[in-house]
Amino acid sequence: MTEKRLVITQGGQAVSADTEVVISTVLGSCVAVCLWDPLARVGGMNHMLLTSIAPNSIDCNLAGLNAMELLINAMLKEGARRRRLVAKVFGGAQMVDGLPSIGATNAGFTMDFLRREQIMVAGKSLGGTQARQLLFWPATGVAKQRIAAMAQSVSPEAGCTQQTRGNGLELF
Repeated sequence: MTEKRLVITQGGQAVSADTEVVISTVLGSCVAVCLWDPLARVGGMNHMLLTSIAPNSIDCNLAGLNAMELLINAMLKEGARRRRLVAKVFGGAQMVDGLPSIGATNAGFTMDFLRREQIMVAGKSLGGTQARQLLFWPATGVAKQRIAAMAQSVSPEAGCTQQTRGNGLELF
């Protein structure tokens, strides 16, 4: 069996029930939600660059709401039911020291959205300072991440970097 890889980038999403499909992305401060309906055996992933925008200095979550609703609606079209959805959430790293915590904002929005919508979170890997490569098999709900082997925590001050070793994490 040959895997079909669907690569999504910032602002993208993919949904499938095909057992040969794996969805992949790379995350820094972005957040990805992997949703799965275990009965319909359909799943999907999104890649949210910014969950909040601030027009006229007033916080607005339309970007995150739109990304989540697009993913959920695409899954419903493939036979999923909202009440059965299970989530796994990844990303939200602080990639640059001293800058606003975009990753924490993205992670906070995502966890609040899932709680409000009563979508069970089966696993999460949020925060830290390292990039993640994420693989998701939508027909089975299996998600795997690899933390960057050598990532740098970059400070806005010139020449300030900190190198750390990464590891892998698998959520069923």
